[in-house]
Amino acid sequence: MARSAVGIIGTGHVGVAAAYAMFQRQLASEIILVDKNRQLAEGEAMDLMHGQPLVGRVAVRAGDYEDLGQCQVIVITAGVNQKPGESRLDLLNRNAAVFREIAAELDRYAPEAILVIATNPVDILTYVMQQLSQRAPRRVIGTGTMLDTSRFRALLGDSYEVNPRSVHAYILGEHGDSEVPIWSSAMIGGLSIMHHVINGRRFQPEPMDALFQRVRSAAFDIISRKGYTNTAIGLVIAYVVRVILEDQRSVLPVSVNPEGDYGQHDVCFSVPCVVGAHGVEYRLAPEASEAERQGLDSSAEILRRSLKGMTILP
Repeated sequence: MARSAVGIIGTGHVGVAAAYAMFQRQLASEIILVDKNRQLAEGEAMDLMHGQPLVGRVAVRAGDYEDLGQCQVIVITAGVNQKPGESRLDLLNRNAAVFREIAAELDRYAPEAILVIATNPVDILTYVMQQLSQRAPRRVIGTGTMLDTSRFRALLGDSYEVNPRSVHAYILGEHGDSEVPIWSSAMIGGLSIMHHVINGRRFQPEPMDALFQRVRSAAFDIISRKGYTNTAIGLVIAYVVRVILEDQRSVLPVSVNPEGDYGQHDVCFSVPCVVGAHGVEYRLAPEASEAERQGLDSSAEILRRSLKGMTILP
C-alpha cells in the first residue's frame, strides 16, 4: 500500500461510519480522528485498531489539527445541532462559525489537503468552506447528491431488475428537498430509460415519480426509524476518498460551484465532476430538459436565499 493518511474531523455517527468504511477497505495506511471531545476520538480509534488482525494493518489514532499535516484528504463531518426554538439561519451561522475555526486550522497545518465536506446542509457549508479557506475551490468538495444518486440507482436497479452498478442516472442540485432527478440522461446499458423498453419495462411517469419521491424522503424515513443516517453516507465518503487517493478521475455528482453550468454561479450544488488526486479536475453538464433546468434554477435560488442572510461570510 502506498503511504497515505486521511483525517476525519468529527467523530459522531457519520465520522465513525466513514472511518469504519475506510478502515475495512484499507484505503489509507493511517486514519487520524479529530474531535473536540478528545476522549471520544481516542475511544473510537482504539475500537477500530482492535480489528487490525481481521482487516490488515491500518493505523488509527486520535489527534489534533497539527497532526493532519501529512494528510492527502481531510473529511469534515463536524457541526452543531439545532437548539430548541433556534431558526435555521441561526443554526447555519453557528455551523459557519465552526467552519471558520476549522478553515483557519487546516490552512495553517494542512494547506495542501483536499477537503471533503459531509456536514449538513452540505451545499451551504461547502460554499462557506470555499469562501473561508485559502486553498483553491477545486480542492473543497461536498458529498452533495452522491448519496441521493446512490439511492436513486439502487431503486432503479430494483425496479428494472438489473445490477444498480449498470444504472447511470443522477440526482443533481441541492442535497435536500429541491434536488432534481435528471431523467433526460438516465440510462441502463446505454439505453435511455425514458425512450426504451428495458428488461420488459417501459418508462411510466407516475411510478417513476413515486420512485423519486422515495429517494427524496429516504433520510426522513430512516431518521424516523433509527434517529439518524450514517451507514450509507459513510460508504459515500469512503468512496470519494478512494477516488481521490487513487487518482481515479471518476465522474461523481459532488457539490461544487457550477461556474456557469446550467446558468448557475455563486452557489454550490451538485453537478457531475471528474474527481482525482487534485480534487475537481473539471465539471460535466449532462443534457437536461427544460423542466429539469427550471428545477435546477429553483434549487440554486433556494440555496442562495439561505446564503444571503448569513453573517459569517467574508
